[in-house]
Amino acid sequence: MGIRAAVVVCVTSFLLGSLFTHWIADSLTLWKSPTTDQNIWTAATYYSIIANGPAQIQYAVAAIVLLGVTTILWSLRDGRAGNLMFDGGSIFLFCTTIWMYSYSVLPYIFNLFKHLPPHPSTDAVPQELRSAIFDLASNNLICSVALTGVLGLQAGRFWAESADDDDEIESLKATPAPSRPKTPQLE
Repeated sequence: MGIRAAVVVCVTSFLLGSLFTHWIADSLTLWKSPTTDQNIWTAATYYSIIANGPAQIQYAVAAIVLLGVTTILWSLRDGRAGNLMFDGGSIFLFCTTIWMYSYSVLPYIFNLFKHLPPHPSTDAVPQELRSAIFDLASNNLICSVALTGVLGLQAGRFWAESADDDDEIESLKATPAPSRPKTPQLE
C-alpha cells in the first residue's frame, strides 16, 4: 500500500472516529423507541457543547479533511485504471460527505445550538429543535456510511494491486531464463 493510500485511510478513519463520537447524541434519537423529550434535550445539550467548542478544533478537522481530499485527488491524477475506478469512487464518497456535512450538519449545529437556552430535561422540545436533532442524527449516519465506503474502496484498491503484483510474480516464475550461449572450450 502506497503512502497516498495510507494517508487516505488514516484521514478517513479519523473522520469516522469523529462522527462516531456523535453516537452519544444520535443513539438517543435514532435507535431508542420511543424517543423521549429527555433524550432529545440530552442530544441538544451535546450539540450545544460542540457548537460552543474551541474554533481550533474545527480548524484542525478542516485541515485534516483538506489533506484527505488533496491526497485522493493526487492519487487520481496518476490516470491508471485502478486509480480511476477506486479513487474516483473514493473522491465521490468523500466529497459527498463533505458536502452533506457542510450544508446539512454544520448549519444546524451553529445556527440552532450555539445559543441553546437553559432548560429542565422535562420541558417539551420545540418542533424545530426536534426535527433538527433527527436530521443531524440521520446525516451523521449517512456520512459514516459514505466514509465506510471510502475505506472499502481503498481496501479494494489494495487487494486489486496486490493481485496484480501476484500475477506479475507468477508470470516471471513461468518464463524460462534466457539460456547462455555455449562458449567453445579449448582442448
